[in-house]
Amino acid sequence: MEIKILIKGGTLVDGSAAPAYSGDVRIAGGKIVEIGQNLDSLKGERLFDAKGCYVTPGFIETHNHWDGGVWWSPNLDPLPGYGGTTTINGNCGFSLAPAPQTEEDKQDVIDIFNFFEDIPEEPMRKIVPWDWVKWSEYKASMQRNVRVPLNFCSFCGHIPMRLSVMGQDAWKRAATADEIAQMCELLEDALAAGAMGLSSNYLDWDKYDRPLPSQLADDAEFDALLAVLARYPAATFQVIVDYFMRMTGNESVERMARLATKAGVRMQWAGLPTLKYQESMVPRATELHEQFKAEGADIYTAFNVLSPTSVVNFGRSLVFAQNGNPVWQELVNAEPWTAKKALLEDSQWLARARDAWDNTYSHSNFHDATALLLRESESGYGPIGVTLAEYMAESGIEHMSDALAQWVLNNGAESVILKRMMEKVEPTLEYLLNDPNSLANVSDAGAHGKMFCGAGYAAWLLTDYVRDRKVISIEQAVHMLTGRLADFFGLNDRGHLEVGKAADITVFDLNEIEMRPEKKTWDVWDGTGGRTYRYTRDPAPMRLTLVNGEPTFDRGEFTGRYPGDFISPIAKDEECENPNQARG
Repeated sequence: MEIKILIKGGTLVDGSAAPAYSGDVRIAGGKIVEIGQNLDSLKGERLFDAKGCYVTPGFIETHNHWDGGVWWSPNLDPLPGYGGTTTINGNCGFSLAPAPQTEEDKQDVIDIFNFFEDIPEEPMRKIVPWDWVKWSEYKASMQRNVRVPLNFCSFCGHIPMRLSVMGQDAWKRAATADEIAQMCELLEDALAAGAMGLSSNYLDWDKYDRPLPSQLADDAEFDALLAVLARYPAATFQVIVDYFMRMTGNESVERMARLATKAGVRMQWAGLPTLKYQESMVPRATELHEQFKAEGADIYTAFNVLSPTSVVNFGRSLVFAQNGNPVWQELVNAEPWTAKKALLEDSQWLARARDAWDNTYSHSNFHDATALLLRESESGYGPIGVTLAEYMAESGIEHMSDALAQWVLNNGAESVILKRMMEKVEPTLEYLLNDPNSLANVSDAGAHGKMFCGAGYAAWLLTDYVRDRKVISIEQAVHMLTGRLADFFGLNDRGHLEVGKAADITVFDLNEIEMRPEKKTWDVWDGTGGRTYRYTRDPAPMRLTLVNGEPTFDRGEFTGRYPGDFISPIAKDEECENPNQARG
């Protein structure tokens, strides 16, 4: 049944950053078919009263990790209630395809998602079908087996591509010419099938303190891969760099920008640092960003308006590793609880743990006992609701590591501490919010389910920066959540309120919406017949969210509709059946 809707009487913010205006929007056949004022309702058409509301393109989630979760949590909760209409995945060099064919190499892919994105191993192994080798086969499996309420798209990850070709040598060395040729074939397959582009990673080291395989790639490998990418004018290159731990970000950006410019591909780097402890890196990062713009380079930086908050449990977390504390990471990695308990009672491990704690990265909040809140207890022993500093004072334990070890021993591995948000640098954020070559709405939604809920960050931008503090206009904020992202990623059939575009639309009253507090939902299969939790939020709520013309959030709740397509970048100058068709 064709859905026809007339959204009437709203204030239209079209995604281009042009001034808002009053108007009506008519939708039929999944498209915007008319925009005007005082449009009359037609027979068989639902009339939606948008008086007092903004009517905007649906929000594009720039950086998500629903790759695994979409197979067991296809509702993509809570994104429909926050106006989300497109989710971009395969980020950070991590994707489910190509799929390595040995068990050891496939386990590496699962471990990477598990460790870095907190995506549980059990459903990754047993629910994801892994009935593909190439990226094109992965897309076909998704289209056969998964229905989603948002449009879904994905990069081809550099890391599984290296593992597919090189096996365990991917962790150890540069690729040979023959191996590079095989990777190029896999990338060609992905791009021809509609992948967003190539994503790579120069940030992360794994739980065994190894740089990820992408970081072993030499210039010859990148030159070859980017030459393939250059034949697909709508596709992009993404690289994640390190302004968090080893502070190599500026060097990586310079190198990758040189390679991308040489190849003539559009590049996104994530991203210009915005946190107080990163300030020493900002002048050079800003200089590079301005240099790229001055040279006319097609290079953008991605950022997040919120500082990451880390919820830490002791069963599955990367936080200790990413704070330079490998000994406490040993505790997290140890399985089962009896192995963790043995470490917590071992005087030699406790001594090593104290030393590691003292040598944690200097910027880490793990040096500040007042920054660590004892939030939840698995056993109920407690105390909870107090800081580690308060627990130390109460217990008489003098060293932070010893105090936390005792608390975990009493309370269990699934107990939770909350690490205080890192301080933001607002002038840098305001610079990025007004910069033409920046990409917002990096939320990590779909990942870190037991650490935080990234979904909802768009509402924070609209409320804190537009409504409450008036840092930017509603037109600029909506542009950064819609039109700019669509233009950058080649999603040229959506992202703007224009006749002929896909009817991905959200309607909201700015005074009603908020980024709601995090809460637990127990909907993740745990591999034993039960469910474990992830963090989500109640809806903002939007008044209406439409994906391809169908309501996914309406009348205050998720509708149970799944109109999302597996979408691909579309070159503006190409009129062809294959949306990501290669040049020449």
